[in-house]
Amino acid sequence: MTLKSMLTGVAVLSLMSGAAFAQDKVVNVYNWSDYIDETILEDFTKETGIKVVYDVFDSNEVLETKLLAGGTGYDVVVPTGTFLARQIQAGVFSELDKSKLPNLSNMWKDIEARVDKYDPGNKHSINYMWGTTGFGYNVEKVKAALGDNPPVDSWDLLFKKENIEKLKDCGVFILDAPTELIPAALNYLGLDPDSKDPAEIEKAGELLMSVRPYIQKFHSSEYINALANGDICLAVGWSGDVLQARDRAAEADNGVTVEYSIPKEGALMWFDQMAIPADAPHKEEAHEFLNYIMRPEVMAKASNVVYYANGNKASQEFLNEDVIGDPAIYPTEEAVKNLYTVTPYPPKVNRVVTRTWTAVKSGQ
Repeated sequence: MTLKSMLTGVAVLSLMSGAAFAQDKVVNVYNWSDYIDETILEDFTKETGIKVVYDVFDSNEVLETKLLAGGTGYDVVVPTGTFLARQIQAGVFSELDKSKLPNLSNMWKDIEARVDKYDPGNKHSINYMWGTTGFGYNVEKVKAALGDNPPVDSWDLLFKKENIEKLKDCGVFILDAPTELIPAALNYLGLDPDSKDPAEIEKAGELLMSVRPYIQKFHSSEYINALANGDICLAVGWSGDVLQARDRAAEADNGVTVEYSIPKEGALMWFDQMAIPADAPHKEEAHEFLNYIMRPEVMAKASNVVYYANGNKASQEFLNEDVIGDPAIYPTEEAVKNLYTVTPYPPKVNRVVTRTWTAVKSGQ
């Protein structure tokens, strides 16, 4: 064998081993269901050689149980702000190495300021998406049940017995999310939605219990298809999920018209944050993934598919008009004034919340 052929062989082996090394790189992501344009994951892998292993969940409680147990193997997870705050206190997350995240300059300072109450200094997380919790409803079925002017812009739709009992037969789903429904009930009662008073939380439970007989299902993702298919007429759900249902119904041309409303009495404004667990096995790859997600055109691509607002100010020039121009996604300044945020429950109060919600779900 000539020296030239030997060197060529070494070069080929080197390239092969380099390619194998690149293919071995991985980032394990755990995100909400129906919450990304999957071509983003494919494009990230093509560009970086890092394989994305992508799993989904549909409740903060499921994610939190795994995180607190430790050893999940996940590198990037997406808790909501209130849960993130509690998990930071429990030491669940690594601080971000911001020197590896130059695209942080694209983020929206107003959203970072709001998130600061959950993640002081935004040290542990970046905002992925934010939105509101309100009503998804089947326009025709709700009118058939309640007349031509149903109170779709008010929590009266859910909490007044004369309304909800008429909607029972056409189907009502609500989120399986006590940290969202209990504040909504508190707010409706004229109490602080962020109340930590057990007696007030129990009052909220009583209100929810009063409408329990008319609720078909508690679930945090099934309402999307149920609305789109016309199987239910009302859901308490997340803004982007309802808008996905709206568009699926329109694409199916099945005679179903779905709309979303933010109740005038006020609604929850929430933030889903991308964070890196302290025991993440691939932290370098996790930072590379976060930095990629923060590219303006990438975040816009995600929002254009999932119909949620994102915390990336620079992405707005790339958003479709039906996203950036839709007040259900990017609420007006007037609507934002009525949006509230909540903070984590202390452990003793959280037990009251869990007990109250268990009673509501079981109807006992």
